[in-house]
Amino acid sequence: MEKISVNSNLCDGCMNCENMCASVHSASRIKIIEHHSMYYSIVCQHCESAPCITICPTDAVTDGGVNSEKCIGCGLCVMACPFGAMTFQSSVAEKCDLCADREEGPACIKACTKRAISIVDPAKIKAKNQEKFLSKMAGLYEPNNKQSSFVHIITSQARARLVLDE
Repeated sequence: MEKISVNSNLCDGCMNCENMCASVHSASRIKIIEHHSMYYSIVCQHCESAPCITICPTDAVTDGGVNSEKCIGCGLCVMACPFGAMTFQSSVAEKCDLCADREEGPACIKACTKRAISIVDPAKIKAKNQEKFLSKMAGLYEPNNKQSSFVHIITSQARARLVLDE
């Protein structure tokens, strides 16, 4: 499932995303927090085995959001969320649903003037990271156009030892 990602190197803490989210929904479902002069986002991670969904006694919390008609306001989902991304508004739980009801996509992305917010697919990132790792192991990856890398040196020495041991 896709997720909201905020690049902390680009985010300047303007809070446009929070304000836009709050104007589209009854409250902001994304929160930007400053930590050591960097800005980080607190937003639903759409967990595969989501504790908020598991713990909800009325099945109000789903992958697609919260059914406000079923929500009894018990707060168990808020306590179970490991990211602190669930919120309460008028005794009803809320979480990011990637603005499923908006044809143009998530409001926070449209509001970000620095283009620090994007939607990412963890499966694609995983595949890209695996490819990068394999390139490093094969000695083909050159970070920042350097001529050699630590991994390449280690793998070269390991190959040399294998030849000597034979």
